[in-house]
Amino acid sequence: MEKSSILKKTARAAAVFSAVYAFASSSGFHDRRRWRGLTGWDYAHRGLHDIKRGIPENSMAAFRAAVAGNYAIELDVRLTADNRLVVMHDNNLLRMCRVNKRISHMLLEDLSVLRLAGTDQTIPLFSDVLDMVGGRVPLLIEIKAEETSPSLICPLVWQLLSKYDGPYLIESFNPLVLLWFRFHQPAVVRGQLSCDFFRESPHADIALFLVTNLMTNFLTHPDFISYKYLDMGVPAFILNQKVMHAMTALWTIHNRPAYEKYKKKCDIVIFEGFRP
Repeated sequence: MEKSSILKKTARAAAVFSAVYAFASSSGFHDRRRWRGLTGWDYAHRGLHDIKRGIPENSMAAFRAAVAGNYAIELDVRLTADNRLVVMHDNNLLRMCRVNKRISHMLLEDLSVLRLAGTDQTIPLFSDVLDMVGGRVPLLIEIKAEETSPSLICPLVWQLLSKYDGPYLIESFNPLVLLWFRFHQPAVVRGQLSCDFFRESPHADIALFLVTNLMTNFLTHPDFISYKYLDMGVPAFILNQKVMHAMTALWTIHNRPAYEKYKKKCDIVIFEGFRP
């Protein structure tokens, strides 16, 4: 085969891949008015926690501190074995409670006796957090569904949010969560959460490839993209932000110099370990 023929076929293949990539990863165009009241805030990652002061992450104390400081709140919601919604980032309790068990395998009754990071704080119910915040600051709610069916956890989250009088957004790494909200509760502002999963650990994983490159966006039509700030060079993120003018949230910024640099490059900053 002649070299010119090989080059033409390569160019055609590259063009087809680029077109598919752009189509699949595009979030589409959205009405920015849906974000009213949600931007212009700094979001405290897992609450305004400070373990040196006895305030662990994703605790009622951390959420109270965020409200007192007039910061919006990012938090994580999981499902217990008896289908109760609790606020915790890890599914395994080892890091936060020194118990090598999974939340998805435990009853709420068993979780209620545990303490967070050696403090007096317990694992909060999602409903208790909503009651305490009471709409005073916006909430960015990450729905954890890596071990739970979105068709189970999403209706339970919505059951509480439908009665909540306050500004909030939902996000998830799992595109099926966004798909559920798109078809069942499209008025809820939803975001695709992602990062470059291959930056530090190159390996073959088609599901992570799709999520890294936002290639489920054509199905889920997220209102915003929530991406790790160090991975902003991923082409799909650039496409959505620069071409589609999608709303963007950047996570998680740990110091003021980075905050000052990246705040201008997104609509929402998710911060931790300092006060903006």
